[in-house]
Amino acid sequence: MAVHTVCVCHSERQLSGRGCLPWPLLRYVLLTLSFVVGVDSSSAQGQKFPEQRTVAADLQTPTAVSDTAAAGRRILFAPDPDRPQLQCTLWLPTDWTPQRSWPVFAELPGNGGYRNAFGDECSGRAEDCNLGYGLTEGRGWIWLCLPFLNGDGSQVALTWWGQAPDYQPDATLQYWQLAVQTVCSRFHGNSNKVVLAGFSRGAIACNALGLHNEQVARLWAAFLPCSHYDGVRQWPFAGSDPMSAARRFQRLANRPQLILGEGVQTEETARYLRTVLQAEPAEHGLQLHSTGFVNHSDQWAMRPCKARDVSRRWLQEIATQR
Repeated sequence: MAVHTVCVCHSERQLSGRGCLPWPLLRYVLLTLSFVVGVDSSSAQGQKFPEQRTVAADLQTPTAVSDTAAAGRRILFAPDPDRPQLQCTLWLPTDWTPQRSWPVFAELPGNGGYRNAFGDECSGRAEDCNLGYGLTEGRGWIWLCLPFLNGDGSQVALTWWGQAPDYQPDATLQYWQLAVQTVCSRFHGNSNKVVLAGFSRGAIACNALGLHNEQVARLWAAFLPCSHYDGVRQWPFAGSDPMSAARRFQRLANRPQLILGEGVQTEETARYLRTVLQAEPAEHGLQLHSTGFVNHSDQWAMRPCKARDVSRRWLQEIATQR
């Protein structure tokens, strides 16, 4: 159980008078920040949802190798030749050809060093991401897995991004922009159909970093966060509070999001979004679905399940939009 204690230092009158957020969201913030939050959903929901290993995997994520890019091959790829140690992974789909453009599934990893009672693990490395391959079956989409960087952009960050205590994302965001632009220009990615996806830390970062400013927000056509959502809980990085997250959320500008989570995790996200939107999320093009498993893991995408079917249909809609 993670415990976060937050001191609210302003009166309700002072905060609501600033005019930046509607009163329902402010009330939500004042109420939720006064409680202990952060119960591990896997332990709370273990009796209701199955463990993912009870369903046999029908896909296996390809290993990233040091090689040249080719259809049906996953490679380690350094978009900046001056920083070869900063590698993402790149998969060109099995049906790839340079005669057309391809939608891009850009994926972010969770925090490294994670392991829970179910044996779910996360290394924090781009090469260990799984969502993109599971949800596309390796066809129809370029799959790009992006790392987070440390504060000066010299090394990959396996937990969070930047440096404590403020975790500034500037180096990470500059790297992501370069990587996306390079993949689109060199491998015929469609810059108008880049989906930003992520698991755990990566899910939080879909909004927290993907909507950090107007420039980076313009990179993405849609978002697929899995297991956590920006603003629902307090995290170590500066600006993880619900009010800051709500301001970032405005940059979404009605683009589609498919929000996934283990167990009933998305119910918590839905409550937050109702407060931000003052409406049902579906009215704003937001879809929320459970993975159907208890696990805090992206390995569910390797297994036949309803969430994978839903995700594939959603991606097909994004890919075929004009």
